[in-house]
Amino acid sequence: MTSLLIRGAALLGSEPADLRVRDGIIVDRGSLAVEASERVIDAAGLVALPGLVDLHTHLREPGGEASETVLTGTRAAAAGGFTAVHAMANTSPVADTAGVVEQVLRLGERAGYAEVRPVGAVTLGLAGEQLAEIGAMARSAARVRVFSDDGHCVHDPLLMRRALEYVATFDGVVAQHAQEPRLTVGAQMNEGSLSGELGLTGWPAVAEEAIIARDVLLAEHVGARVHICHLSTAGSVDIVRWAKARGIAVTAEVTPHHLLLTEELARGYDARFKVNPPLRRDEDVQALRAALADGTIDIVATDHAPHPAEAKECTWAEAAFGMVGLESALSVVQQAVVDTGLLGWADVARVLSTGPAAIGRLAGYANPLAVGTAANLTLVDPSHRRTWSVDDLRGRSTNTPYRDRELPGRVVATVFRGVPTVIDGAVVDPDIVAAAHLEVRRG
Repeated sequence: MTSLLIRGAALLGSEPADLRVRDGIIVDRGSLAVEASERVIDAAGLVALPGLVDLHTHLREPGGEASETVLTGTRAAAAGGFTAVHAMANTSPVADTAGVVEQVLRLGERAGYAEVRPVGAVTLGLAGEQLAEIGAMARSAARVRVFSDDGHCVHDPLLMRRALEYVATFDGVVAQHAQEPRLTVGAQMNEGSLSGELGLTGWPAVAEEAIIARDVLLAEHVGARVHICHLSTAGSVDIVRWAKARGIAVTAEVTPHHLLLTEELARGYDARFKVNPPLRRDEDVQALRAALADGTIDIVATDHAPHPAEAKECTWAEAAFGMVGLESALSVVQQAVVDTGLLGWADVARVLSTGPAAIGRLAGYANPLAVGTAANLTLVDPSHRRTWSVDDLRGRSTNTPYRDRELPGRVVATVFRGVPTVIDGAVVDPDIVAAAHLEVRRG
């Protein structure tokens, strides 16, 4: 029997209490006495949250191991307080068959740092021409419920309609990368006066908004769920708000970086800030924050996109899109919407844990920190401040936009299925994590 006592944590940011974890389950909460042979974590001054869930992670494996592996990516996830991640399908080979999604599932189980839920591709090879094996992936051991061609837009309206009809038969969801390809040929940054000044091809807001408008109407027409990846414009917020008021089953996510950073960062041509969709205007950032606060935007998702150094340490035009974000997500959310008074910690639990779990149909997160539930939790020190550096990263790539930037908050501990994966801010060795999981299973 394994037993862990977390003492004095502010549960969801409210009054301090103790949590007892036994054999992977939260078995008691309140004012608790230490029992014999019990491991104790002193959590005074810390906020206890349910383990974070990311609906949008790029783990790169198979095929992109130079950037990230399932092991290194889930270590980064644990460092950021995550206990579950949804791994996007744009691997090599693409996760468009039952075999590939089951491979990713097994790699996650072997790593032991987080539950890895594979995302299946909507179309074969992400080519946008023929539907992938959606039913086979849904019936596989991976039980895929989220399908996305992320990195590419499902731009053919008939294919999108068929995909929505298909996933509706088993309560799945299509997560759309909203980018009209004809309007973004050669696009490098947000379209506006700054893109003209810098001489970079603009990425118009309407390229995102037009796809969202089309897809919410398609979802309504066929009675399916559609999820919009990484909203970035105020206009997109308006469309999602309108669709929800109409009763359409649409959910939406925003990335931490779109809640904090603006297009002004492109002035230095530093490719760390090149991302898809691009950083937008301050007016868009404020609209996204307000939409997250009022529930129009359902969740925060990292779009963690690791790249090797050579893909980012080059000219802006040649650089790859994307930035890593698992380790920094909670700090950025704290700065953007908690420290500004827009959200409390219970709201953070909703947008970074229970909300994404619900969209992905991931079990075990509906009643955060309740007795009888799986012990997936995160302890955060909100008073901590630090200047971010690559030493804070635990994945394989270092393309963070926050280097040399001060951010609040620190994940002190992460517990996945009763097993500490992060203690005192340090990621636990994989052999120790594996042995602890084995001990929990033995009970």
